[in-house]
Amino acid sequence: MSNPFFINNGPFKISEIFKILNIELKIEENLLIKDIQDLYNADKESITFFHSKKYNQIAKKTKASYCITTQNLKDYLPKNCTPIVVENVLISTSLVTQKFYPNSIEDEYDASAVDIQETTLKDIVTAGKNVLVGDNVKIGKNCLIGHNSIIERNVQIGDNCKIGSNTILRNSVIKDNVTILDNCIIGKKGFGFFPSQSKNLRYPHIGIVIINENSEIGCGSTIDRGSLSNTEIGKNTFLDNQIHIAHNVKIGENTIIAGQVGIAGSSIIGNNVKIGGQAGISGHLRVGNNVEIGGGSGVIKDIPDNAKVMGYPAKSIREFLKNNR
Repeated sequence: MSNPFFINNGPFKISEIFKILNIELKIEENLLIKDIQDLYNADKESITFFHSKKYNQIAKKTKASYCITTQNLKDYLPKNCTPIVVENVLISTSLVTQKFYPNSIEDEYDASAVDIQETTLKDIVTAGKNVLVGDNVKIGKNCLIGHNSIIERNVQIGDNCKIGSNTILRNSVIKDNVTILDNCIIGKKGFGFFPSQSKNLRYPHIGIVIINENSEIGCGSTIDRGSLSNTEIGKNTFLDNQIHIAHNVKIGENTIIAGQVGIAGSSIIGNNVKIGGQAGISGHLRVGNNVEIGGGSGVIKDIPDNAKVMGYPAKSIREFLKNNR
């Protein structure tokens, strides 16, 4: 599920997509493409992208009809998926995404937001002073919202949730019994752009943030919405203060993350994981189930299930202690 809140301007003929990419159409078929999706979620009416060999097993199973990729990667795709070979996959994907979702680049403040006391939500939500609510916001029963918080457009909040003061939510689905403490920013666009000497090219973010039941988000934390997939926090997962979760990150259930941890884009954290304070996890990594990561560690490669690691680069605790006696 990508962002259910953005308006999809499709479908488009495949010839229109080729034109955006400055590629000559060398096929007779002119299929209608309804959406752009990641490799895992794409269907036969979608276009997808494949930019790293790390995802070759997923690429082999994609159901997409077309895939933006490179000459070196195209042979991993199944027969049902026609490769569109380009020089830079991510820039090309950005251009196509903007075609489908032209309003997914910027994140200006929500001009639709009004005082909650001017809406019907005032009768079901206990809110502090100066709480603003935007369009398309749904809030369940027995929820509390602190002073000066803004629930911007396109937010769904379940039952028995507590939102602290000075917090901003947008493009997010918050399940039941979730606590979000003060000064958090959740659902804004991620740090996605391509550097250029003249003007940096920003990457569209059409994903959402999903925070599942019984989770808690600590003060001053930031959780970015996904680019083409979603950012998700699993059930009963607790984040300490001042944590940054980047776009497309998936965190499993019953995970505990201490303060000032940063997790870079598209990494996947398993269930029952414990991460010590000020640890950093690089992007596009997998951390298995039941893993323990020591405070201040730098994780730069995948970690298997049940491992205990520490240091930079993170290694088994036994090896770390042996090398640091």
